[in-house]
Amino acid sequence: MKKVYLLFLSIIIVTSPVKAQGVNRNKFISDSLDQYINRALTNWRIPAAAVCIVKDGKVVMMKGYGVKELGLNNKVDINTLFMIGSNTKAFTATALAMLQADNKLSLDDKVTKYLPDFKLDNQYAGQEAMVRDLLCHRLGFKTFEGDFTFYNTNLSRSDIIERLGHLKAAYPFRTKWGYTNSAFLTAGQIIPKVTGKEWEVYLKENIFAPLGMINTLALSVDLPKSLNRTVPHSLVNGQLTAIPYPMVDGLAPAASISSSVNDMSKWVLALLNDGKVGTRQVIPNAAIQATRQPQDIVGRVTHLNGESNYELYGLGWFLQDYDNHQLVMHDGGVSGYLSSVTLAPKDHLGIIILTNTDQNEFFEALRWDIMDVYFKRPFSDYSGKYLKIFKERQTADQQRDRKIRDTVALNRLPQLPPAEYIGKYVNDLYGSMTITQGTNNDLEIRFEHHPKMYAHLQPLGGNRFYVTFSDPIFGKAIFPFTVENGKVTGVRVKVADFVEQDPYDFKKVP
Repeated sequence: MKKVYLLFLSIIIVTSPVKAQGVNRNKFISDSLDQYINRALTNWRIPAAAVCIVKDGKVVMMKGYGVKELGLNNKVDINTLFMIGSNTKAFTATALAMLQADNKLSLDDKVTKYLPDFKLDNQYAGQEAMVRDLLCHRLGFKTFEGDFTFYNTNLSRSDIIERLGHLKAAYPFRTKWGYTNSAFLTAGQIIPKVTGKEWEVYLKENIFAPLGMINTLALSVDLPKSLNRTVPHSLVNGQLTAIPYPMVDGLAPAASISSSVNDMSKWVLALLNDGKVGTRQVIPNAAIQATRQPQDIVGRVTHLNGESNYELYGLGWFLQDYDNHQLVMHDGGVSGYLSSVTLAPKDHLGIIILTNTDQNEFFEALRWDIMDVYFKRPFSDYSGKYLKIFKERQTADQQRDRKIRDTVALNRLPQLPPAEYIGKYVNDLYGSMTITQGTNNDLEIRFEHHPKMYAHLQPLGGNRFYVTFSDPIFGKAIFPFTVENGKVTGVRVKVADFVEQDPYDFKKVP
């Protein structure tokens, strides 16, 4: 679902020409890439990856690595399915651009033309928002705003669009870029209004089937039914563990597609060939070009070679320059999966990397290694550099968590008896959650719109509790309760930044 913001990119690293031991740059792809990837899977603790490189209209390499599930010997092949998260967005944006090319709509049409009930808290923005505004993250929201409510939830697509209207925009309309998954959902819901077909049906009939993407699934609910599929993994208390499949069909046009590296190669080959498969025009070239037109400035990015450029956003794609090469790219992240798709259109180069753990940055690092081969740059071992920073950050997180656990072990009593914290709490956007008493002085939270998830609360003393979510993607946090005149009146809820960066204030129902 997410564009993954890496700590690595906030650090200026100037790479100097490095002579890799035994690495011949002219033969790196054919002779050394397998070894490099296999070593990285071990170092990063990635159960499975699938990688494809296309160049000049041909597949240069395509291979599955590792196993579908940790501890089992089910090997990955080129047709094994992975969730691709926010790489779904390019499909949604392309579908709408195809409808524009067919004169079925205009990307400059107002959203209310197709969704009359569409509203935003900023009334002017709700009235004036165009389809393209939804596809380039410029409604005025903060990045990931609302996603605790919308991600892996039991809310329907229409429920989420309605609640989007209750989000308080942090910025004026069209003044600042902020990654908004619910806006992409809203854009996808325009497709049925124009075509009479649901988003997932339109994609299957107009993109997947014509391109020969026969194994690709539009909805997350269908992935567990597939025979040739990976299992998602994450780190739980430092241990790599299989986790439940994310159910993100409420945000489907933003995040729900599952695909294989073989199917994704057909998508990338078509995008690099002006939408053609052979002589057959599947995707209008005008639609492809529409998605690559810069719409907004994301910010500055410092590349690994030290050069600094602006990063822009098109429609479902990030746009960058790297060593004087134009890049069209996106990352994808949902629970247990991370992926990247990178196009260098003028170089006729495409790179696809799929992984089945959400605790790695190899999916990001590998593409730079591969690009450097084709752009005739020296070897820099980006995987090793990313891994060093990843481990340093992980160690710092573990030390911080250990200190909190040490405090928990002191068995400090909460300020009030546990029964005072028990009850129903409400938030205007999210809805309700219920706190019940667990063992000893521990508490437990159940969430209205995440019925399969709970949170375990352990007292830290005073009115602070250490919280562990049963779904590891939501992380660990400290929840402070508000007490007035000896009564609990509310609690501040915080989930992992991967889901949403701002906290939610819940009020206790008397």
